[in-house]
Amino acid sequence: MKTLATFLPLFCALSPALFSADTSHWVATWAASPSIQNPDPEAMRTRKLEFANQTVREIVHTSIGGDTVRIKLSNVFGTQAVNVAATHIALRAGAAAVVPGSDRTLTFSGKPAVSILPGALVLSDPVKLAVPALGDLAVSLFFADTTMTTTLHYSAQQNSYVAAGDATAAVTLTDPQTVTSWSFLTAVDVMAPASTGLIVAFGDSITDGAKSAMDANHRWPNILANRLITAKGPNKFAVVDAGIGGNKIISDATGRNIAYGVNGLARLERDALAQAGVKYLLLLEGINDLSSNASTEDLITAMKQIIERCHEDGIQVIGGTVTPADRAGARANGLSDRETRRLALNEWIRHGKAFDGYVDFEKAVEDAAQSGVMAAAYDSGDHLHPNDAGYKVMGEAVDLALFQ
Repeated sequence: MKTLATFLPLFCALSPALFSADTSHWVATWAASPSIQNPDPEAMRTRKLEFANQTVREIVHTSIGGDTVRIKLSNVFGTQAVNVAATHIALRAGAAAVVPGSDRTLTFSGKPAVSILPGALVLSDPVKLAVPALGDLAVSLFFADTTMTTTLHYSAQQNSYVAAGDATAAVTLTDPQTVTSWSFLTAVDVMAPASTGLIVAFGDSITDGAKSAMDANHRWPNILANRLITAKGPNKFAVVDAGIGGNKIISDATGRNIAYGVNGLARLERDALAQAGVKYLLLLEGINDLSSNASTEDLITAMKQIIERCHEDGIQVIGGTVTPADRAGARANGLSDRETRRLALNEWIRHGKAFDGYVDFEKAVEDAAQSGVMAAAYDSGDHLHPNDAGYKVMGEAVDLALFQ
């Protein structure tokens, strides 16, 4: 009688990956959270987000590196199919130029062209490319037909480029126009060791890097990624930015504010839980809800939902205290209602024992002499968004020991 022991050696020989202690897996090295197109076509054309016989070369900044790469294109907010006639990826040399010899043609199920159905996402086939950590990639998409961007990240804080014709394989672009949004491209994944995980920074404009320097990658998640790459330890972590300017946790953007995206609870699955290799979610959001009179109780309820949904997928959740938003002297006549609610929310984030840990972003940027006010050295000038120095101290405020 043959037993399991009879077949085990053969099974192991045929399936070594099942017994490997270091099986590689996909991990997102860059991502951007999409919003729906502006309903006014002229507004989209003014932003140069309608393409016709044009190539858009989108510049993205990696966190971790790898030798195999794929991309994700999304038409989640589209009402008709989007046809991409050609797609390439390359290492960026500078501006719109790519490093000679680094260009790779991307295919989708073996085909160079892809039609992305309404509401759908597509993955490219993997290609070999030495993707650097903390480096720039250029993803070039050619639209032969007139195509309005339906799914985009509006405020990239990064210039990308649009050129005439199919220039996807070109080392340099001829007379390119610049755009400051990412169209259709929502993620770049690399193959990484099993010990590598992903941290998703989930939030609003402060996570998105509003008011930071263009083309400089000075958002606080970039600062965190820089620190993690050089940190010693057995595990490595990628960081992706799932911030959307103006976003709220418990209400959708509408009308002319459509760029602010759907509510955080609605986009959590797509923008965080579905990212390749995610192990941690770092949540910094709520100031826009508070400014729209959301109660502390409603925000706590929503955050508990986010925590529970992440825990179901084995993802740990780190809470970030909401940063100051008052002007100097605002407390002369007592606390405002918004400030009272912000302080209560931050106390719950610190001491409510719902999160797996927390980062005290409030204390990192607060004026030591004026509670509720951002320190002048860290203020971009609007008293809400940090400048580059402020984003730097926020990224440095994250205790790396939170990630194991």
